[in-house]
Formats: sequence, C-alpha cells, structure tokens
Amino acid sequence: MQKTSARLLSLLSLLQARRHWPGGLLAERLDISPRTVRRDVDRLRELGYPVVATKGPDGGYRLDAGAELPPLLFDDEQAVALAVALQVAATSGAGIEEAAGRALHSVRQVMPARLRRRIDTLQVTVVERPSVRPHPQVDGGVLMALSAVVHAREVLRFDYAPASAPVAADHDGNAGSPPRRVQPHHLVTWGGRWYLVAWDLDREDWRTFRADRITPRTPSGPRFTPRELPGGDVAAFVADRFRGADGSADWPCRGEVLLDLPAAAVSRHTPDGLVEELGPNRCRLVLGSWSWPGLAATIGRFDADIEVVGPAELNDAFGHLARRYANAATGTPATLPPIQ
Repeated sequence: MQKTSARLLSLLSLLQARRHWPGGLLAERLDISPRTVRRDVDRLRELGYPVVATKGPDGGYRLDAGAELPPLLFDDEQAVALAVALQVAATSGAGIEEAAGRALHSVRQVMPARLRRRIDTLQVTVVERPSVRPHPQVDGGVLMALSAVVHAREVLRFDYAPASAPVAADHDGNAGSPPRRVQPHHLVTWGGRWYLVAWDLDREDWRTFRADRITPRTPSGPRFTPRELPGGDVAAFVADRFRGADGSADWPCRGEVLLDLPAAAVSRHTPDGLVEELGPNRCRLVLGSWSWPGLAATIGRFDADIEVVGPAELNDAFGHLARRYANAATGTPATLPPIQ
C-alpha cells in the first residue's frame, strides 16, 4: 500500500480528473478500503481542499470549487500541456502575453523540481506566415464579452470601426453607420487575428467581423435559436470567406498551367495547389486565387516558361499583366484599366 502522503496525492489527482467519484470506485482505483478513503478525504479537508460527500446508492465524493482552493495537482502530462498552452498563448493576439508569462511563472513555482526541469527545457517557438503589418491586439474584455454572447446565444449590438486597409473576411464595416445587430455563433482565430462569425440581422446574411474593430454595446439580447452554419463546419466556412467563396469550398478563380520546372520545386511553394509531374523538368499546376490577375501574378513568380491550359480568363490576365509590366519597365505612364 502507498504511504499516506503519496496516497493523498493520488486521491487528489483522481478527484480533479472527473466531476464525481463513487466511493467504491475510488477505493478500487487506490487499492484501499472504503474506510481508508473516508479518512483520506478528511485529511484533504484539513489541508483546505473542499471535498463534498454525497450519500445514497450513488454516493461518493467530488472536489468542489472554493474561493481559496490550494494549488492544483498536475501530473507530468498536464504540466507539459499547460506549459505549451501558456507559451503559445503569447502569440494569440489577445493582448495576454504578459499575463500568460506570469501565469507560467506562478505555475512553475508550485511544482516539484522534477516538473520544473521539464517545463524549463520545453521552449516553444510559434512560426507564422510573414505579415506586412503586425497583428492588431484585441482587448481581453472584448473577447470575453464576445465569448459570453456566443455561449448565451444572445443578440449582440456593436459599433464596427472602419478598416485602414481592406480585409478579405470583412463586410460592410462603414464608419458612422448605426450599430450592427447580429446573432453571434463562433469566435475564431485566423492568421493571428480574432474574428466573430455571426448572422447579420439587418443584411440577412452570414458575416465575419474583425474582433479588434468591435466595440460591444450593452445590454445584449434577446436570446435566439442558432441557425445552421453553411456547410456545418466553422473552420471551412471561415477559410471559404477568406478565399472569397460564397458557400463553396473552392476559390472564385482557378486555372491550370504547365511549367518548365520540376514538380518538387513547384510544390514546395504552392501548398494550396495541385502539382503533377510530367517529366524531370516539367509539371502541371492547378491553383486558385481571389482574382485572375492575382492568380497570374502568383504563377508568374516562378522563373520558368509558362503554358496556359485554361481557362481563357487566365490567358487574358497574363496579357493584361504583361502590358502593365512592360509599361513599368519602360517608364510609360499607366493607362490600363483594371481587368474585370
């Protein structure tokens, strides 16, 4: 049988792992008698842990929430998971970098030396796709307010600040407009930014809003019955909105070309494309984008001869960009209208 101190730690770990434990099951898991379980529960209470006992056929024990709950017990896996989560939290864009660092320090202080060494050796570096502008910080209070209305299924009224530059997933965020009224459904992160996915009551359509531009109004309400999100998957829905799709999982513009490059060299730079090897130095590339000029420019970054398979819109976009680049090379004033 375990020593009393070790047995208490095992009992505490079990009580933290689930909401309710039948007394007989606890005794079985700890390989002790029900009477010893009762004694150990009393010892935990003396140490300040609020263990509640329930009577009856399903009687047992649960660890209740308390205003002054002593430090929680973490096993090795939980300690590693917590350290990773707090280090990654510093890159969330939620304005909690300092708080996450302090939380990790506090947790480290109450852990045994063995676990502290594991945490100290775990250094997580989160690498994101480069961005032209730094990710905006979102007020933690705003995130909590948005999370609350999503959870409560209450209509949200808010002011939406104008964007300094267009954002693919934003819609109709005009300055001076009346408060927006939405049925909030999900709070998500994408590319280091936070977004609210909601049904816009005035526009009768789904919208995604940048959380850093939202100023919630109070009170919220009334409650609503959630609508079914198109496709049923919030991750796919947000990805489609950034692609510019309207209820489709595909890009609005998709073309096919042949490149005089090895397939391996092309596939490294086109994670969203389909690359087929046609020979040692030739491949087929199928790729999508928001616009035909954007697709042509993306393909044009490869230093290789290009043969357009289709569609005709991609041919036109290449011709349009060729004339524009020629004007830029010779210093000729730009006179070409944007391609439609």
